[in-house]
Amino acid sequence: MGFWFDLKNRLKSSGVYILLMLVICYFGFYALYGERGVRKYLYLRREVEYARTLARQYELKKERLNEEVRLLSPDSLDLDLLDERARAVLNFVDEDEFVILDEQ
Repeated sequence: MGFWFDLKNRLKSSGVYILLMLVICYFGFYALYGERGVRKYLYLRREVEYARTLARQYELKKERLNEEVRLLSPDSLDLDLLDERARAVLNFVDEDEFVILDEQ
C-alpha cells in the first residue's frame, strides 16, 4: 500500500492529474459537441427521419398518379373518368345540361 500511495502523491505533485483531466475534458467536449459528436448524430437522425417521411409521401403520390395514368390508358380506359376530366379541364357542358354552382 505504501508504494501505491507514494506513486499517487508523486503523480499529484507532477501535474499528471491536471493533464489527465484536461485531456478527458477535451475529448468529452468534442464527443458531445464536435463535428462527429452526439449532438450532430441526433441532428442527422432527425434529418434522415424527415427525409424518409418525405420519400414516403412522394412514393404515395407517385402510386396515386400511376393509378390515374393506368385508368387513362387505352387498354383500361374508363370513359366516365375521361368524360369527367375533359369537362373539368375544358369547362364544358352540353346544351341539355344544367350547372348548379356551389358557393363553397
